[in-house]
Order: sequence, then C-alpha cells, then structure tokens
Amino acid sequence: MSVFGIPIFPEQASSFAKDVDALYFFIVAVSAFFALLVAVLVVVFGVKFRRKHAGEVGARIEGNLPMELAWSVIPAVIAMVMFGWGASLFYHLRRPPAESMNIYAVGKQWMWKFQHLEGQREINELHVPTGRPIKVTVASEDVLHSLYFPAFRTKIDAIPGRYTQLWFEATKPGTYHMFCAEYCGTNHSGMIGSVTVMEPAAYQNWLAGAEGGTMAERGAALFSQLACNTCHLETGQGRGPSLKDIYLKPVELADGSTVTADEAYLRESILNSQAKIVKGFQPLMPTFQGLISEEGLVSLIEHIRSLSPNASAPGAPAAAGAAGAASPTGATNQTPGTVR
Repeated sequence: MSVFGIPIFPEQASSFAKDVDALYFFIVAVSAFFALLVAVLVVVFGVKFRRKHAGEVGARIEGNLPMELAWSVIPAVIAMVMFGWGASLFYHLRRPPAESMNIYAVGKQWMWKFQHLEGQREINELHVPTGRPIKVTVASEDVLHSLYFPAFRTKIDAIPGRYTQLWFEATKPGTYHMFCAEYCGTNHSGMIGSVTVMEPAAYQNWLAGAEGGTMAERGAALFSQLACNTCHLETGQGRGPSLKDIYLKPVELADGSTVTADEAYLRESILNSQAKIVKGFQPLMPTFQGLISEEGLVSLIEHIRSLSPNASAPGAPAAAGAAGAASPTGATNQTPGTVR
C-alpha cells in the first residue's frame, strides 16, 4: 500500500490481510475523528466562553441529560463494535483450518529455523505455496522471540518451553519480509528473513530437492538412536507405554487424571518424563532436558504423530493449542521448563 508512490503499509498478501487493515483503519479513523472533535471544541469554547472582563462571573450550569447520555452511550457502542470486530478477527487468526499444511519454526539468537514435513530445512527463509492455509508451530531455543510476517498481518511469540501457532494463506506470489518483533538481545535487529510465496507447482518442485528424508523419518532415526524403541514397543509390553495411535487420544495417568496426547504433552513427556506418569507404568524413563535440540524434539513428535495416521491430517489443530484451550484436566496447552 502506497501514497503518491511512497510505500506506507506492507502489501496485502494473505487471505485476511484486508480484514486486519479494515479494522485498523476503522480504529484510526474513529480515534482521529474524536481527537479532532475534542480539539476543535476546545478552541471554539475557549473563544466563545472566554472571560471578557475581570469582574465577569460564569453562568451556573445545571447539566444536560440528553447530552450526557449521548457522550456516554455513543462512545460505549463504538467501543463494543471495536471489541466485537477485533475479537471475531482474533479468533479467526488463532484457529488454523483443519486442512492446513504444517511447518515447524524455531527461534534462536539470532535466526529463524524452519522445517517442512517433507524434509526441507531453511534458515531465515521460508518457502510456501499460494492458495493453501499454512500453520506454523513455533518454539524457542533460548529467549522470547516473536515471529512476524507484515505482509500476512500475523505475528506470534516464540516462548521457551512451549509451542505456539499462527497460520496464514498467502495469496500473491512474491518475496516478503519476516522479522523478530520482540527484543531478544544484542543482534535482535539482524534477526530477519524472507518468505518466498510460490505457485503450487513451483513449490512442489522446490520440495522435491529435500535431502535427508522427511521429518517423520528423521524422528524415527532419532527414536532409534536414543533407544526409545527398546521400551516403547508397539505391542504395549515394553517398560514404557506404546506410542501407536496415541496422538490426540486421552491418556490415563497414575494419579487418576486424564490428559490429551497433543504436542505439548509429548514435549513435556520427553523433556521431563517424571511430570506425568502413565497409569500402569513405572517412572523409569530418563529426562532428555538439554540433550535434544528443538529440531530433534519436533522431529520426534512428528514421528510419534506418524504412528497415529487416523488421528488427524497433518496440520490439523492439536487440542486447540494455539487458542490456549484446556485439556480434559483443565490445564492449558503449556509446558513448563526452559529449553536449553
């Protein structure tokens, strides 16, 4: 968006960019109108009701009920319109469609690392197709970051110790900016990158160049490397529970409570295995806190998710984690602890 050829706002390149801009301009217009109205009235009343001589005494004012109701009710109605409009838009921005394509992002001082399910990995670059919802699951390896796509009008914090999500549907091929919008240290200003939006056919050709297998395959290799497969047998007869068909299913714990096996639960179970013990099993699993990178964690989770092919399509919202939905126990989709 430009005025007299000078760019003022980033290009509208997502399906909901116009909706975000419409709300923004509405709020700006209302604020500007009332600011100007108050400023003009201050000047007019200052001139009209100024003291004309030293002994002048102002007239007694008893009040005006219709005017008082008007300046109370009208702003209240406008404020509720802003609230309802903003809440509806926020809800839409925080609920990825079930058919979304899933991409994992990890923030680290001072770079963004992306992993595609098909195996492609990128640093400070992201390739996506047009016309398809993209869900980005975000984590941080160190401090608080914030993944921001100005042209898509969406942003989400990358919080150490938990997953957050954003989504967008790119509508225009091109290259767009990507920033960290949260001060994260000395080189925060250099934590930038670009998003390349491609036609679907071109994107598939780009994906074909992936090396090293898919994320699920890398997770399976790490699963074997860490000897997880010696305890988590598919038969359920191992020292740990079977992970087959567990994703997004209720898990009964030793204390009698129940949790949903979503990304947050799987992450916590890997990093802090003693936090929630599955009913019928002993607390024998060691903690992997500080021993697995964020990339390794998401690969392991993707492998476990691949063991539940009927749970949901890749990219479907997991227990509404991005919206902070509660699990059956009432706990929010949040994992304590700090990723090292």
